[in-house]
Amino acid sequence: MASRLKIESRGMFATFIFYAVAGIIFLVLLPLTGFPPHIAIMGIFSLVAAYGVFQKRKWALWLVAIMFFVATVFSLYMIFYYITNDYLLGLSTTAYLILTWIFTFYAVSKRGTLET
Repeated sequence: MASRLKIESRGMFATFIFYAVAGIIFLVLLPLTGFPPHIAIMGIFSLVAAYGVFQKRKWALWLVAIMFFVATVFSLYMIFYYITNDYLLGLSTTAYLILTWIFTFYAVSKRGTLET
């Protein structure tokens, strides 16, 4: 049990931090956006993915892959429809999209650390 709590890789720790922060941000934004269910689901899935990456669970890779597709579709929709109205929203959504791609590809490339 103690070996699962030990983080050997700074990249996997950064992946854990990214998904945890993204989940918290989504849940904080939930009441500000009128409680849409997709924001809540993305927040909960992000927090669960962060837990799985931190605990080095095998299923974390699947959840990270699911979050990759969900975040890509959500971000592209937001960028396409809202970038002309709100540049800050478009910029932050673009940053979220790029970071999601980076951390997903990193987690997939280091999948051996999640399968131990």
